Amino acid sequence: MSVIGHFVDGRRTGGSSGRRGEVFDPATGRRTGEVELASAADVAAAVAAAERAARAWRDASLAKRTAVLFAFRELVHARRDQLAEVITAEHGKVLADAAGEVQRGLEVIEYACGIPVALRGGFSENVSTEVDSYSLRQPLGVVAVISPFNFPVMVPLWFVPVAVAAGNAVVLKPSEKDPSAALLLAEWFVEAGLPAGVLNVVNGDKEAVDALLEHPAVRAVSFVGSTPVARYVYQRGTATGKRVQALGGAKNHMVVLPDADLDLAADAAVNAGFGSAGERCMAISALVAVEPVADELVARIARRMAGLRTGDGRRGCDMGPLVTAAHAARVRSYVDAGVAAGAVPVVDGRDVEPDGEPDGFWLGPTLFDRVTTDMSIYTDEIFGPVLSVLRVDSYDEAVALVNASPYGNGTAIFTNDGGAARRFQHEVEVGMVGINVPIPVPMAYYSFGGWKSSLFGDLHAHGADGVAFFTRGKVVTSRWLDPRHGGVNLGFPTQT
Repeated sequence: MSVIGHFVDGRRTGGSSGRRGEVFDPATGRRTGEVELASAADVAAAVAAAERAARAWRDASLAKRTAVLFAFRELVHARRDQLAEVITAEHGKVLADAAGEVQRGLEVIEYACGIPVALRGGFSENVSTEVDSYSLRQPLGVVAVISPFNFPVMVPLWFVPVAVAAGNAVVLKPSEKDPSAALLLAEWFVEAGLPAGVLNVVNGDKEAVDALLEHPAVRAVSFVGSTPVARYVYQRGTATGKRVQALGGAKNHMVVLPDADLDLAADAAVNAGFGSAGERCMAISALVAVEPVADELVARIARRMAGLRTGDGRRGCDMGPLVTAAHAARVRSYVDAGVAAGAVPVVDGRDVEPDGEPDGFWLGPTLFDRVTTDMSIYTDEIFGPVLSVLRVDSYDEAVALVNASPYGNGTAIFTNDGGAARRFQHEVEVGMVGINVPIPVPMAYYSFGGWKSSLFGDLHAHGADGVAFFTRGKVVTSRWLDPRHGGVNLGFPTQT
């Protein structure tokens, strides 16, 4: 039984709290390790190490910083299979999903390698007589990243490479459910040449989160998780004067118009609804079918679901288990509630026969038809493999339904009508929009983030917003007296 500790000042360390959490292999149900849960003192030690390191790291040249980022990128790329195996062992997603997660993280590292371009300022000559003005962007100091269980590699890599490239030191608190991948990333960063203390990892629960939110040396906090916790992090962090970007939950809709390619839409619904067992904030959980296509679309989705194999992610299955027994029970309770409320269970995941050990945390892909907006399977973020089909009579009704949701993370429309697609992207009140693309996650050089209760804060993750979040702007107005014009001679050679 392994004991998973922290990573502070360039090395793995134990904790002082005496508290530990359990880490499981979701595909077997067996406990594989224990994770140290940090005390406030443990967090303070990590922040102190980050403070010491930040003083020198902010003065490191851009050439030095980018050299570290390039070396780190090569290490992650070379060891991506190892990283995917660690993700699958603790989270449960199939290896293909885990490999895709690593790839998306790599894209942000590659973006961060271009930090000299992203940090370029502006310069205006002679804004007044012999007066110039120019702008700079400088690091904040110590920043914290609090990441969720569903993407133990990708989400930390949304933030850490950009923060480090910009000259900050970071304290990362990963989810205590799957903590091992974050420790590997920290070790590889040091191997790539990052000075000790620039990246620290503390494992923990709410006590560690609160310590980061309260610590006066932590200047900014990046968070991804559920909406209630995102709201809490934002309110408590900003109350202590911190800059906060808190990405919350989602209820992502996929609108299918009558002119859509139904095979394309059915494939997209299956992939976007059940990939990573639905445990992702960009999963499609509500499919809005504009009549008269609902019957045919539901039938095509059900046929595709019949070919999905649920089981151990290391056996070539299509979908793995849920992350914990408690979460599997929670998602199963929503399936029970949907049936009780009168939704039609076209495919019932409670009956799945998994390709895996019987004690794994299993629930198969589930498809409900004739869902209404008052049912809990529609109103709540289930965060599991449950896809709900709602039927509407018009485009306008579909858009009104999407816009009435308190969430605004991602949405998609499937249509062959360019005018309808253009109108949709303009009218829908959601931060990320896909047109015949079910999961519109932007590339690293754009920014990721939603609207409404899916984001608390002003700046999104990675891309230009990420650079802005991890830096502060400074404008300099400069005047150098010229002895040729009667100014004071400051040691310049006489010019003729």
